[in-house]
Amino acid sequence: MEQGLDIRGSRVPKFAYRATDRIPSTLDRMSATSHTESRSDTDRKHVFHPFSVLQRHEQSGPRRMMVRASGSTVYDEDGRGYLDAMAGLWCVNIGYGRRELADALHDQTLRLAYYHSFSSMATDTPALLAERLIDLAPEGMSKVLYGTSGSDANDTQIKLVRLYNNLLGRPQKKKVISRRRGYHGVTIASGSLTGFDGMHQGFDLPMEGILHTTPPYRLREALPGESDADFVARLAAELDALIVAEGPDTVAAFIAEPVQAAGGVIVPPDGYFPAIQEVLRKHDVLMIADEVVCGFGRLGTWFGSDLLGIEPDLMTVAKGITSAYFPLSACLVSERVWRVLADESGERAFGHGYTYTSHPLAAACALANLDVIERDGLVAQAGERGARLNARLREAFDGHPLVGEVRGRGLIAAVEFTAGTEPTRLFDPIGRIATRVDAECLERGVITRVLPDSDTISFSPPFVITEAEIDEVVAVAREAADVVAAEIA
Repeated sequence: MEQGLDIRGSRVPKFAYRATDRIPSTLDRMSATSHTESRSDTDRKHVFHPFSVLQRHEQSGPRRMMVRASGSTVYDEDGRGYLDAMAGLWCVNIGYGRRELADALHDQTLRLAYYHSFSSMATDTPALLAERLIDLAPEGMSKVLYGTSGSDANDTQIKLVRLYNNLLGRPQKKKVISRRRGYHGVTIASGSLTGFDGMHQGFDLPMEGILHTTPPYRLREALPGESDADFVARLAAELDALIVAEGPDTVAAFIAEPVQAAGGVIVPPDGYFPAIQEVLRKHDVLMIADEVVCGFGRLGTWFGSDLLGIEPDLMTVAKGITSAYFPLSACLVSERVWRVLADESGERAFGHGYTYTSHPLAAACALANLDVIERDGLVAQAGERGARLNARLREAFDGHPLVGEVRGRGLIAAVEFTAGTEPTRLFDPIGRIATRVDAECLERGVITRVLPDSDTISFSPPFVITEAEIDEVVAVAREAADVVAAEIA
């Protein structure tokens, strides 16, 4: 290794490379030199992990250190492969290691890595992406406002709803209704929309003006003997009563995921969203469709709204828009809402946006991602693979002593563990069975996810997962559940 001079004149190690070579990265240097500690130790000492037990992580470090991936498989630092039955966090839809996205990011980086979108300045890739999104979106969508995560996009939706009603001269019409077990993000505003007590405690959430109503969660919320139609009617009546009690002149919007993902993979009964929207229209309440997980093919259609009869006024997308190869989110705004925002604002500038709003790299990545999805027919494939996944899970867990329900739609599914059914009896403490099953799956080379406030493991693999890999995921999950059942028997 050559020695070179740094700007202070000190001797420092220098890698010898030609001008045409790639400049060595930090990881290259770690591999080429005697690094004194493992990457896991470095992580344990310095990384603040979300949704993790902080003291335990500081003491024990990461469960696994992943270093590479391909297709539906990720590999740890010891070279062991794991079938990723969760596509990261519901997001790596086209699978890992796609050259098309690497090339798109490389080319855009060299052409124009960044320029801002403030003060009517523009770059070309976000414009091209916006046109494509509007073409794909449900009827009525008009404009696209970009962000970087589902959390900030749902935070933005609240601001748009407030501005919309202020411009209409309705300063009291600001409350937003979400659902218990809904997941809409973790900022102060979007975290308030999220319907889990555990994500509110310690953060003084939810903030004022955010309300929650009952989710369409039959296993826990339906009355004994209640039909789907009666269940739907009761939930719609409950929403109507909540709006009336709060005052229709104070309730501005209702937000919902087509299928509640982190909430338990809760698939609404037929007719649920049409009944809910009838109530919303009655009280002039906007419908926000949170398509962060369901959007871009997860349910076997481009958007969950298309499948479940949702007619959104505002729509939130993220995750699958780039298959997580680059951070990007967007608020899709209907012409109905846009006309108020544009026509009633006059000459006043819209006072919202981020440094990275309309980032050209993110847009280039998204365009390449959509190209792959369309070229390879991955929306239809997600529907076909999802039908197999759900059928295999139901076959595998039919009659299992720990299982209360298997549910799903498209390429998303869940297995919920209960101590008994009819009536449903939960394990105490809640979550202890799913945590153990998930750990057994990981030991056997399959990654699932334990969902909050329930004994549920979920599955949301890449659209490129093979039929053989689906069968392996299901077989491992059943084996893991059998091991736990034997331990607690």
